[in-house]
Amino acid sequence: MSSSSSPHAVCVPFPAQGHINPMLQLAKLLHQKGFHITFVNTEYNHRRLLRSRGPESMDGLPNFRFETIPDGLPPLDADSTQHVPSLCASTQKNCSAPFRNLLSKLINSTEVPAVTCIVSDGITGFTMEASQQFKIPNFLFWTASVCGYVGYLHYPTLIEKGFVPLKDASYLTNGYLETEIDWIGGIEGIPLKALPSFIKTADPDDVMLNFCLVEAENVRNASGIICNTFDELEHQVLMHLSSILPNPIYTIGPLQLLLQNHREESSLNSIKSNLWKEQSGCLEWLDSKQPKSVIYVNFGGVIVMTPEQLVELAWGLANSKKEFLWIIRPNLVIGESAIVPAEFMEEIKERGFLASWCPQEQVLSHSAIGGFLTHGGWNSILESLCGGVPVICWPCFAEQQTNSWFCRNKWQIGMEIVGYVNRNEIEKILNELMNGDGGNEMRKNVMEWKSKAEVATSSPTGSSYVNFEKLIGDLRLS
Repeated sequence: MSSSSSPHAVCVPFPAQGHINPMLQLAKLLHQKGFHITFVNTEYNHRRLLRSRGPESMDGLPNFRFETIPDGLPPLDADSTQHVPSLCASTQKNCSAPFRNLLSKLINSTEVPAVTCIVSDGITGFTMEASQQFKIPNFLFWTASVCGYVGYLHYPTLIEKGFVPLKDASYLTNGYLETEIDWIGGIEGIPLKALPSFIKTADPDDVMLNFCLVEAENVRNASGIICNTFDELEHQVLMHLSSILPNPIYTIGPLQLLLQNHREESSLNSIKSNLWKEQSGCLEWLDSKQPKSVIYVNFGGVIVMTPEQLVELAWGLANSKKEFLWIIRPNLVIGESAIVPAEFMEEIKERGFLASWCPQEQVLSHSAIGGFLTHGGWNSILESLCGGVPVICWPCFAEQQTNSWFCRNKWQIGMEIVGYVNRNEIEKILNELMNGDGGNEMRKNVMEWKSKAEVATSSPTGSSYVNFEKLIGDLRLS
């Protein structure tokens, strides 16, 4: 297909690591189907990608271009994670006009095909105004779990029923959050504490609560909803989602498997999405280890912990006597560098590998990995499932609590750490994961889910494969 006649998708991720990753996977899949791609990062994240990957990784790609818009925030140090509430408020307030200007530039350009559709993140509602102005269909890509999505969509009902906002701060600790909700389809019986965390506020003007309310309402104007999940994994929740939204819903995940089944084009191999530079040596170190012997520890790109939590986690890992690969990104600790005790380094020198960042998908697919201690972000859960690796979730915010609840109660592939825990508790749960009966049962269950995910993404009859082909047809018609 010639460039001039190609459909042209403008892909807009929310500017955070866990949103950029799946959007880039989807953009690559669209490119393989003949779409010209314009991938829109914020200026700040684009600079970070250039530093981590090198300018050559983003130059001269056929029919795959990068553009930028400002996020409206003051500049930060090179590799700092932006404050999530500030980023949400700023994108909602400041990104609409720059995106409209970019879209106008693309529409009037003679160097690219006519823009035929926008594929924007489910929380980039600022794209909706532009798509309506230029009469371009906008398909929203929800990059997190559908169980989390349904939780967010019920924020208005939680407010109407008086559950939110909390009466006062004491409701965070007095047992109120144990209240079970039995009227949300697919997640009946979930306690308030396991719903997406932004309801845990006594302030009706809370930035994140109101951000979620606005973004949830934007969903109804989308041409379709794309979800990185597969039908069998979240079947009941998907049925409920279909009953409360008028939009077509396309379940096309796990995207990493779908991309593998479509054989990634060599011309796109250089395009990666890590905002931190990957540290070499992780995979080679794993190559020297026995199957299922290593615990992988990574809390994603946003979570921060206190120095005390870092030390307790370090000694919990050391005292477990297990081999482990621990990702300690530069800004993991609140307000300072992540520094582990020298005695800890001496204790684990034969069996621990510490790195600042790594290719997580490859790590979780490595035969040496036997368990994953994670914050419970959706990319991490899916990548662990695709690797056949059981999890310990240590959720912090957003829908991580919901994912963790599903891992334990629905899919039975994980355990959970709640709040601040000491080294003895960490040691105990790591040993249960790696050697206990519970860990063995979860390992069996996750292998079954891995097989189901592979079936879902397989040609020609897998549910996600079929849904992706339908999405391509609808995007071309748009």
